[in-house]
Amino acid sequence: MSFPLPSTLTPSKLTKFMSCPLAFRFSYIERLPEPPSPHLVRGTLVHKALQILHGAGSATGRTPERARATLDEAWDDLAESDIASLGLDSNASTTFRAEATTLVDRYLSIEDPTEVQPIGIELDLRADIDGVEIRGIIDRLDRLPDGELVVVDYKTGRAPRPDHARARMIGVHFYAYLCDQVLGRSPREVRLLYLRDPVVVTESPSAQSMRGVRQRAVAVWRAIERACEREDFRPSPSPLCKSCSFRPYCPAFGGSPERAREALFEPVTVGAAVGAD
Repeated sequence: MSFPLPSTLTPSKLTKFMSCPLAFRFSYIERLPEPPSPHLVRGTLVHKALQILHGAGSATGRTPERARATLDEAWDDLAESDIASLGLDSNASTTFRAEATTLVDRYLSIEDPTEVQPIGIELDLRADIDGVEIRGIIDRLDRLPDGELVVVDYKTGRAPRPDHARARMIGVHFYAYLCDQVLGRSPREVRLLYLRDPVVVTESPSAQSMRGVRQRAVAVWRAIERACEREDFRPSPSPLCKSCSFRPYCPAFGGSPERAREALFEPVTVGAAVGAD
């Protein structure tokens, strides 16, 4: 019996399959539970704060004070869900919040929010490529003074080394392709804002890059179809394995994918994630 296909292809699914087909199977087909990660929850918190900042009020009201206030609002929104899942004690919670505040402050050091004109926040776009539904949720879509568009994506992890930077641009070029297909306009620029360092990485989409997105999406989807049909998702060991929560089920580390099915009926261990960042 073959595995069911995912309903859509997104940048995260595409990247996950390219980096490790077996991890893709565990994440997006079997949907195994994963321990909550402080790194991911902190990213969600900061993204939420910036979403609030740019999603309401006039540009002149996006002051540094307002930016920090939106972090309070985001904290309240996530306190009983994502943040609670970490099981932080009082001291850890204070540290966690201080780290998020630092990321917001570093955002303010690389971009003046009063000078941007967002026309889309958490913009959900979908298009069809040869029968495959591709989907992307853009952190922010801006309009420049001359009417051109810019795709902006926030990153709360470390910026990549120069030799790895291009690979990190796959997602924003995917978003640029969606803008072209859905809105009928290709953005002038795509930007990754790495808040931790802080660094801005910018590229200009071209006709060639748009063709590349389409070709890559179709090729990866066909590979996913074959893997589902044959139930053949192989591990691809890399440095990413160190932080992979699926290692107990991975043959590369002496595990068994069949053991993963049992994990669907086991509770997620919250304590294991705390301090893992």
